Amino acid sequence: MLAGLLAESHLMAFEVLPSRVAEHAAPAGLHDVSIYLGDLQRRVLRRLTGHGQDAAQDACGNVTELAVEGTVAGRAYQYGRIVPAATREDGRYGWWVPLLDGTERLGVLHMATAGDGGDVREDMLALASLVAMLVVGSRDTSDAYARLARSRPMNVAAEMQWTLIPPRTYADGRVVIAAAMEPAYEVGGDAYDYATAGDTVHLSIFDAMGHDTAAGLTANLAVGACRNHRRQGTPLEDLGDAVEQVLLEQFGPSRYVTGILADLDTATGMLTWVNRGHHPPVVIRDGRWTTLLRCPPAHPMGTDLHLPTTVCREQLQPGDRLVLYTDGIIEARTRGEEFGLTRFTDFLIRHHADGLSVPETLRRLTRAHLRHHNNRLQDDATILLCEWLGPRADKTTSATSLAGVPDTAAHG
Repeated sequence: MLAGLLAESHLMAFEVLPSRVAEHAAPAGLHDVSIYLGDLQRRVLRRLTGHGQDAAQDACGNVTELAVEGTVAGRAYQYGRIVPAATREDGRYGWWVPLLDGTERLGVLHMATAGDGGDVREDMLALASLVAMLVVGSRDTSDAYARLARSRPMNVAAEMQWTLIPPRTYADGRVVIAAAMEPAYEVGGDAYDYATAGDTVHLSIFDAMGHDTAAGLTANLAVGACRNHRRQGTPLEDLGDAVEQVLLEQFGPSRYVTGILADLDTATGMLTWVNRGHHPPVVIRDGRWTTLLRCPPAHPMGTDLHLPTTVCREQLQPGDRLVLYTDGIIEARTRGEEFGLTRFTDFLIRHHADGLSVPETLRRLTRAHLRHHNNRLQDDATILLCEWLGPRADKTTSATSLAGVPDTAAHG
């Protein structure tokens, strides 16, 4: 099964994935395999039919869209574990299997098997792992994937931002990183970035003035400049000024960006950061204590005010969660009431105590934030969360346990 799919994968278009996966899986005892992928806001799971997607049911009346909340498929997606589906009329067992690329939750597979033993579950997980890699390998060049993942039209600024930023989840045994951006289809001036180099994990978040295409261009330029200079070896204390110089060359002093630029040494847990006119980061410790990381801010990048840049440091403990965010998270108002920093951090602490993974916690947080504002945000709201697991990378840890789900749960 796996060898056949791998052999075909080099010349496999995104649209033919469903038919090819089902064709190779059936002889291995995995029948009627269907692929469901999460939408942009992770509210629904949509079936990849290979024939387009524009309704909750196809022409034959088959369900092609399932809610994440309140469904068996959604439970497999939320918790990253195999969940039994209803036994079929032909006596076969039905299953929902999480579709994970590393810790990025792509969707779920639905399939049927004659048995339900441990070997069957291992086969299902192996198939899901390969399908996830095939989806990730082809989605960036597929407009069909983009259409499948969207429930409504996206503005140009958001199109640029979602193309620019790295995946919303990442883990490597040392850190778990997750991010969220709303409003997903109209996000303008917010952006985040992260990258690894040896023991160092770079984290940054940006908030450009305005909420339009010009703000999106400014944020794109800031991220691009940050990456470019970082990859040339520019030290953290000079990185903000390097970004500012690029902004000034392009826009003069008319456009600016606030941000946090940070490096985490995963070998020691030492966090180093600079504040460029942005809200201070938050550290959540022991799942119950929060600390604002104060640091004298320099001026926003692009204002050319020549204020000094202060490099600040904080020693993290294993299990600490670092949270970077933009003002749309805490300052946006509905009926005069802000969501607020306290409500924001309390939500993170409460769901951490519930044992939810970092990506699932952020998914629920963005839904709560949108509900608080009647699903209409006046400003971009972005979160970048990094959990430091400890100084030694655990290469034996599975993707599901890195995402906060025990291995035993992943296997049922």
